[in-house]
Amino acid sequence: MPFDFRRFDIYRKVPKDLTQPTFTGAIISVCCCLFILFLFLSELTGFIATEIVNELYVDDPDKDSGGKIEVNLNISLPNLHCELIGLDIQDEMGRHEVGHIDNSMKIPLNNGDGCRFEGQFSINKVPGNFHVSTHSATAQPQNPDMTHIIHKLSFGDKLQVQNIHGAFNALEGADKLSSNPLASHDYILKIVPTVYEEMNGKQRYSYQYTVANKEYVAYSHTGRIIPAIWFRYDLSPITVKYTERRQPLYRFITTICAIIGGTFTVAGILDSCIFTASEAWKKIQLGKMQ
Repeated sequence: MPFDFRRFDIYRKVPKDLTQPTFTGAIISVCCCLFILFLFLSELTGFIATEIVNELYVDDPDKDSGGKIEVNLNISLPNLHCELIGLDIQDEMGRHEVGHIDNSMKIPLNNGDGCRFEGQFSINKVPGNFHVSTHSATAQPQNPDMTHIIHKLSFGDKLQVQNIHGAFNALEGADKLSSNPLASHDYILKIVPTVYEEMNGKQRYSYQYTVANKEYVAYSHTGRIIPAIWFRYDLSPITVKYTERRQPLYRFITTICAIIGGTFTVAGILDSCIFTASEAWKKIQLGKMQ
């Protein structure tokens, strides 16, 4: 007797003349297919979309920066002349720079009565401060008005990612126009290193920050101290990393197989129960079942 390879078939076929279509089975089959289609489209959307995963770790992510952080500052002082405004930078490494002018611009406001200061500069990765003041002016004004609006204060690269809502520009829109004109303003910043890794492995380095502020009029034994707008910063040892990821193909295929197999199995059990119950009811009505 020749060997028949068809013996290995575990999916034996039932002849058509031994099957019986039912109206209930047709409804369940249609609902089953629609349900599978819905779940398939949902899984396909999740597979195509990019997922952003975040993690925390202790490290300096941007070791190639030379220990520097790029800063972007944009601030308006509507009641102080441009020739009086300067940027001073100092930190714990001994840096003390008065009247920083590199990559900075002053735009007159209110017919020259006010000024908008825009600057890009770098700071060391150590605690320190930078402040907007009149310290670099040739002649100090009698009563400098330090009321202001902060349009932008950001650190590192600009990140514009739709699914990330971090505090990359936490002071945007800070309005101190109604404050005491002779008061100093302290903004205490806690800078958090942030890394964004794209699907292709490219990394971008930015910094988020939290902020607390206070307003005060300072005095010394010689009288009132010249007011300024201080930004005092310190760096957090914790780094936040965002990574773009996409669901692996094998996981997508496994999920689709589970959806199809599970749906057909449950639908088959449901159809079998309904069919058995209906046949039993018919027998009861015919008086064949005691």
